[in-house]
Amino acid sequence: MFLRPIDPKSIRRIMVRSTNWVGDAVMTTPAMADLRDAFPDAEIVVVANPLVAQLFTFHPCCDRVLIYEKKGAHKGVAGLWRFSRQLRRERFDLAVLMQNAIEAAIMAFAAGIPRRAGYRTDARGPLLTHGVKIGPEQKRLHHTEYYRHMLRHICQGEGGGRLLLACSEDEKRWAQTTLGDGSWVAINPGAAYGSAKRWLPERFASVGDSLAEEYGLQVVLTGGPGEREIGRDIETAMRVPALNLIGKTSVRQLMAVLAGCRLMITNDSGPMHVAAAFDVPIVAVFGPTDHTTTSPWSRNCRIVRKPTDCAPCLLRQCPTDHRCMRAIMPEDVLSAARRLLGDTA
Repeated sequence: MFLRPIDPKSIRRIMVRSTNWVGDAVMTTPAMADLRDAFPDAEIVVVANPLVAQLFTFHPCCDRVLIYEKKGAHKGVAGLWRFSRQLRRERFDLAVLMQNAIEAAIMAFAAGIPRRAGYRTDARGPLLTHGVKIGPEQKRLHHTEYYRHMLRHICQGEGGGRLLLACSEDEKRWAQTTLGDGSWVAINPGAAYGSAKRWLPERFASVGDSLAEEYGLQVVLTGGPGEREIGRDIETAMRVPALNLIGKTSVRQLMAVLAGCRLMITNDSGPMHVAAAFDVPIVAVFGPTDHTTTSPWSRNCRIVRKPTDCAPCLLRQCPTDHRCMRAIMPEDVLSAARRLLGDTA
């Protein structure tokens, strides 16, 4: 099963090239725990874009974070070369490439890292010393198991298999001050990947009103800066007041807010996986994406979807009538929420 197993005693410093999406990065955390278990004495340094980098602050499986600004200071070939030179000075013994792109392998190769592990994707096989073959079976794995599968070929580590994020005490206090007393349901109506993954704002509003009236939950709206208009639409459509934090929090603040919620109603999105890492009960609305590979890695969730002839299409924008999402009614989501609230009452 293993490709030239790596002796833990020979590894002092590991560079992990993270994925570029928040949700995918959260789904790598069980693999990160496996890595920590396999190399307990090594320093683990995560390389990530500015957004994803925030996830790994105060993370038990990460000792340091190096920010790779592909759209800024490290733009273009010259920027990649400068960053790779910076990595060379770190004298890493092993590179673990969670990102599938050839760029990650070029970075590790140019940095002179002697052992470079990752999937043999994007024609980068020759640049890897520990390249793991990928086939149809691996592509069907849930993303969490997909990353762990790669690591099993190069090391023996067992980190428990759970998603893992952590907040500082100061962040927890900030969230408590922001939310105040009461039980909260987070409504996350956006999805950075594209509009096809977004359920209708007025239906989110209807669900929020019903949960507030039936269970006395307070509603907090969460999401990124690009989703402010959606948040305003939901806030306007609701009968009960909502705390609208869309576009007003950092990733780390969002983590702390979600960790303090009793329930989350969400599209398939990065914040969905963040909530799953804190074991928050989740109702996840799925349409064009494949719930078998990107659903919350949690037993404390319910997937709401309606099979249609064109789903999962994996498209960013729907070219027809968005039937996979329009078929899902507020009562479908409420029914799933009621089951979860009953389980956690």
